[in-house]
Amino acid sequence: MADTRIGIVGAGGRMGRMLIQTVAATSGAVLSGGIERPGSEAVGRDLGELAGLGPLNLQVGDDPTALIAVSDVLIDFTSPASTTATAKLASERQVAYVIGTTGISAEEEAEIAAAATHTPIVKAGNMSLGVNLLVNLVEQVAKALDPDFDIEIVEMHHKHKVDAPSGTALMLGEAAAKGREVALETAAVRVRDGHTGVRQRGTIGFQSLRGGDVVGDHTVIFAGNGERIEVTHKATNRSVFASGAVKAALWTKGRKPGLYSMRDVLGL
Repeated sequence: MADTRIGIVGAGGRMGRMLIQTVAATSGAVLSGGIERPGSEAVGRDLGELAGLGPLNLQVGDDPTALIAVSDVLIDFTSPASTTATAKLASERQVAYVIGTTGISAEEEAEIAAAATHTPIVKAGNMSLGVNLLVNLVEQVAKALDPDFDIEIVEMHHKHKVDAPSGTALMLGEAAAKGREVALETAAVRVRDGHTGVRQRGTIGFQSLRGGDVVGDHTVIFAGNGERIEVTHKATNRSVFASGAVKAALWTKGRKPGLYSMRDVLGL
């Protein structure tokens, strides 16, 4: 069976470089190329040298259509606008897409879902195995406990992260809401400031911390009277996200068009 040709969108970023390293080290995968936004200092550089691997004789480009033409699947951890536009181009040519980008709006979600009617798209707020196991666990715990147990989700990331709550925190919130059989949109409390009054029964709270170089810490707290359950995942290296994304890229081979999650990829 032929290797899966994987292209990297946002090849010059931290995740892009990690993805280059991971693809190069993964059996059954071959790097087809990488792109950056026009004007980026990474454009024109060798992908291997960019990722500290030595020359691979593949240069960073700035044309998504050229990358799509030589790829079976693209992996994207860039920005919502860029991801949405490139996913549409890929879907028109039936090239699979793996999306790790967070901060995507409801309108952009709808555009990605439309693109997925033409090609397989795997989209997740977090690509790591551990986090996706945690998502399953949170849903089960929320289902087992009644609303007298208050749910709070605390996440911390590095100071350069631009969206809050994190995509992973929202995944965990969705899992808790599903377990409780409520809509997260109506149950979520994202901000508390000043005289807020007492906590409303059944709500799901979010707290976002930013600082230093934290890769990603997430804790879900189920606080009852006289007892508390806390489940935590801590990522210490971005390689866990890259490994999951490449696993998802390989999984798309031969799949029917549709919008999938990492839970589909992992069979959870």
